[in-house]
Amino acid sequence: MSRIFVSGYGAVSPAGWSAGELQRVLRDGKSPPIQPLDRPGWEKPLRTRAVPAPAARPSFLAHPRLRRSSAITHYAAGALLESLAGLRPDSSRHVGLIVCLQSGCVQYTYRFFEEVLADPATASPLLFPETVFAAPASHLAALLENTPLVTTLIGDPATFVQGLALGADWLRQNRVDIAVVVGSEEINWLRADALWHLEHGAIISGGAGAVALCREPEWSAGVELASVTKAQSYSARKSRMQAARAMREEFRMAENELLCDGLGDSPRTDAPEIAAWQDWTGPRLSPKTILGEGLMAAAAWQCVAACAAVAEKRFSSAIASLVGCNQQAMGVRFQACPGREKSDTL
Repeated sequence: MSRIFVSGYGAVSPAGWSAGELQRVLRDGKSPPIQPLDRPGWEKPLRTRAVPAPAARPSFLAHPRLRRSSAITHYAAGALLESLAGLRPDSSRHVGLIVCLQSGCVQYTYRFFEEVLADPATASPLLFPETVFAAPASHLAALLENTPLVTTLIGDPATFVQGLALGADWLRQNRVDIAVVVGSEEINWLRADALWHLEHGAIISGGAGAVALCREPEWSAGVELASVTKAQSYSARKSRMQAARAMREEFRMAENELLCDGLGDSPRTDAPEIAAWQDWTGPRLSPKTILGEGLMAAAAWQCVAACAAVAEKRFSSAIASLVGCNQQAMGVRFQACPGREKSDTL
């Protein structure tokens, strides 16, 4: 089986508009401030951790396809382009794109249906395309231009690991030269309210993360995609607790290994993952406890944090554990390998 490497990664989060800022906040362990979000009809606002405004307007926002797009696409574009920044432009290089979403395009969906309810005859048709799940992937493909394979995966946060497995398959089949997996979400009071009803203590957040995969070791950022577990699906015969334990059993502890778990200070929803990893004695990191519940974006942050920890040579390997909310439990291990120097671009 051909080996698969990580050529780059990127992130947009409440920490800022780069993977470096994400890592800085995760190392410090200090959460970004909580911001109120008004909910119509409620006196008490909802709690969020929002993505801060970028220091300068990103140049990609001038692209015609991104002028009308919502925040979910802006975040995804920022993470995507950062993940590809270490590779010099090459028109012959084919990039495959996998965009993973859970709640999807909530901002324009809300606006469109609000207009439909007010007066269907005058609802703006320009808003409708931005309500579909495939909109971010379509915009990102137009931004990259040379994208022979583009798909959108919809599911719970463990779907991001499925995206990594799919990208690795595309590379092994020589269908693309680079496969980028992106997870993105945006904030809206509807999404925050839905989460509040499921878990009162959860703090909603938005952003994106991206991991770029390749076959060529010389393109590597010093990280290899070592393994992906089976998808342990929840069913009447396998509970979420049992699925989490089955995923955990596929890993054996390695020396100097980091665990990036999906815990988020939500005792009820965290219980299966806590039980599955109760024997873990090594170092661990819980991005959601610091950055908030970003759903698919949070899953991407876990994987980006794991890749960065290995690329920066702080750990020999790192595991990202994804115990999804309603579908499946999956895990992925990244390990150190020789890679290009940071000053080099390929």
